[in-house]
Formats: sequence, C-alpha cells, structure tokens
Amino acid sequence: MRLSSRLGRLDRRVFAMVAGTRGAGLDRIVPALSRAADNSLLWAGLAGALAISGRRPLRRAATRGLLAVSLASPLVNLVGKQAFGRNRPSAEGLPASLIKMPVSASFPSGHSASAAAFAAAVAMEAPRAVAVPVALLAAGVCFSRVYTGVHYPGDVLAGAAIGVAAGLITRRIWPEAGEAGQARAALTAPSARLDPDGEGAIAVVDGIAEAGVAQELRAALPRAEVVEVTRGADLGAALRDAAARAKVLAVAGGDPAVDLAAQETAGGATPLLVVPTGGHGRFARALGVESVQEAVDAYHNGDLVAVDVGEVAGRTFVNSATVGVHPALMERRERRKHRIGKWPALLWAMAELLGPEGARPVELVVDGVPRRVWTVFVGNCLHEPRGGAPSRRHRLEDGLLDIRVLAAADRLPRVRVFLSLLAGRVKLSQHYQQWQADTLRLSAPSGRLLLARDGETFTVTGEVEFTKRPRSLLVIRPGG
Repeated sequence: MRLSSRLGRLDRRVFAMVAGTRGAGLDRIVPALSRAADNSLLWAGLAGALAISGRRPLRRAATRGLLAVSLASPLVNLVGKQAFGRNRPSAEGLPASLIKMPVSASFPSGHSASAAAFAAAVAMEAPRAVAVPVALLAAGVCFSRVYTGVHYPGDVLAGAAIGVAAGLITRRIWPEAGEAGQARAALTAPSARLDPDGEGAIAVVDGIAEAGVAQELRAALPRAEVVEVTRGADLGAALRDAAARAKVLAVAGGDPAVDLAAQETAGGATPLLVVPTGGHGRFARALGVESVQEAVDAYHNGDLVAVDVGEVAGRTFVNSATVGVHPALMERRERRKHRIGKWPALLWAMAELLGPEGARPVELVVDGVPRRVWTVFVGNCLHEPRGGAPSRRHRLEDGLLDIRVLAAADRLPRVRVFLSLLAGRVKLSQHYQQWQADTLRLSAPSGRLLLARDGETFTVTGEVEFTKRPRSLLVIRPGG
C-alpha cells in the first residue's frame, strides 16, 4: 500500500474520531473560538491589545504577528488551496454541524496557518508569560477546525507548518529585537551632567508628528523650550535657530527632520536627542530609541556617543542616499501621500513606474566609469542585509560608505528591480555590486541628478561627491 494512501486513511480516521466526539462544554466554547478567528479578527484584536500595552517587546510582538499573518494568509488561500483543491470532509455519520461549512478548498487550513504564524511571531518577541498563552490559544483554534468538522487533521498540520514558516520568514524582513537594537557607536560620556528638568534643552517638534508629542516633552522636561513647527513651515530654519541657542537640541520627527538637525549640529559640541514619533525613524531605531518615553529616559540616564554622518551636495544624511529608480519612486509617493496616505501613494507610484512609460535605467558616470544603472545606494556605514533594501546597521562609526549599484541589463526586468527595492531579498547575481569606500563621485550626461536622502528627494546639477564625516555628530542614546 502506498504511503500516501495510508496517510490518507489515517487522516480520515483521526478526523472521524475527533469530529465525532461531543461534549457540552466543548460544543459551546470550541465553535465560538473558531468563529472568533474568522478573517484573523482574533489575532488583530490580540495585536491591538499588545500594541497599547506600552511595552516595547509587546509592541514588537504585535507588529511581527500581523506581519506573519499577512504572509501566511495569501500563501494558503491564493497558492495552497488553489494548487490542491481538496474537498471538505463529509458530514455523513457525524453529529450535527457546529458551524457553517466553508465553500473554499480544505487543504491547507487558513485558520491554522494564521494562528501558527501569529503564535510563532509573538514567541520571537514577547516574554514567556505572554507567548505561552498565545501559543495555547493558537493550538485551540487549530483543534477547533477538526472538532467542528470543517478540516481534516492533515489540513490543520499543513496550515500550521506554513504559519510557522511565515513567522520565521519575518526575521528576514524585520530583524529581531536583539538584531534591531543599538548599533555600535563611539562612547563619549554619560549624559547625567544634563539638567534633569531640561534647562538649556530646546526641542523642535516637526509638524508631521502626531498630536501629544509636544505636551509629552513639556511634561517630562518642564524647563526645556519646546518649539512646535506647523506643517509646511520652514523646519530647517527652526532647527538652525534652536541649534544656535541650545545646550541640547532635541528633534521630534522622522529621518528627514533628523537630517536637518544633524546638518546644524554635526562637527559641533551640541548633542542631538532624537525623539521618534509614531514608531518611525531608522536612525532612532539604530540608536535603540523607539518612543518619546525612551528618548526622555535616554536624556536622563543615557550615554553621549559620537557617530558618523554622510554628506552629498552640501546636505547631511544619517542613514542613506540614493540615485535612480528609488528617488523617482519616493518623489511620486510624496506628491500624493498627504491626500491618500503613504502606502496607497507608494502603490500608485509603483504602478506608474512599472507601466509602459514608467521607469528607465539611468546613465551615470560612477567614479569615472560610465554605467547604465537602475539604482545606486550609498549608506552611512555598512548596512545589512545584502540586497536592494538594506535595513539595519551594527555600527554607526565605521568611517566608510556602503555603496551598492544595481546595473541595468535586458535580463533584469523592472518588476524584479522593484521587488529588490521593497523586499531586499531578490537574488540580483552579476548585476549587483557592493563595496565600501570613504568617497563616491557621480555625474550624469544630462547634467542633472535626482537624489534622495532618507526619503527626501532633491535635484542637483553637475558632479556630486558622497563623503563621510567620521564621528562628527554627538547624539544621546539609552545607556549600555
């Protein structure tokens, strides 16, 4: 007898045993649990509860959990069910059905995939006191799909395996807390010498920051001056004025705001305190700061460190600068994001650039060598992972630029280029080059270059030079 036939018989036998069992308590609880997991509503609710807990590990667990579910669900429903098309179990000979039989294919189980994905992701971030109950709840959802008669055990096991795999894949997309914590920097001194009430500190709050940030800073640092810059006002001028007067300059906003602040403080003795808003900001995450409270704690108990900054066309960047397809994508996204939101604007921009009249390779001269490229990435210090979308650093003071060039070739279509930019995991083979240096010179035959630094786009003329200013920026970060 073939192994597949024997496994099929075992699958049906176990199904009949579990689905044919009835208990008054289970008949009330198990179907309700199964229905609660419809459309992943149970996991969305749990993620919301974890997110509002105020604890960083639980917030990360919520984010990773939803990311894992968003990967597992299409894998099961758009790929697995379409590929196998297994019929649902027959209700003949079983007690009355406890829930309505779904019309989709039976193999693999989507509920089980989402449950396992969420539980596996939470286990990577949350303490055991949270991860274990979530895992038990996920196991209960998996059991419910067999008990209610809508899935064979094999469907559930396959779905759970896909879910666990999706949870593990999130580590490739978003690093774990241990990987995403503080990047190495040159320790200068503890910041305990700063006035605990914020005297001499000036905090500039960008107009894009969510409501309440300015009030939170005033409450935590009552003697600090807090300057709120309205949306559309000159943030650079406000930071220039504040930097000229402050003993400590705090900036609340995203990476473009940090770039402007670094422009004013790099090379000087005024420390910069980065205050992330809404969980945004790659540079803040590299420093180990992910909330206003964590920034305030760093001010009171943190360390003063010296980090590198990059510079291009007289503008400072703390993360990276790019040329090619990426600035074009960012420019189109920025034009629409205030009307329709960041992610819809990004998808719209991508659709335009993937269209017949969309993106084209850029003719450049790279360090004196003519090249036809899709994109050039210039990172402030070595980034990881290798690929088109570097996302993290282990050091903030290595003195070098991380240079990555994706060359254009007929065998490298635009769809693959955009996937590499968004996910950073598409194999680019011989079309991709990476090296480190302290300078990079670029020019275009047209004489004009569209650049982006940390998401902000601008145009320059003539040859541009990317350089490093090693350990030129003093920043405050959490101790240790």
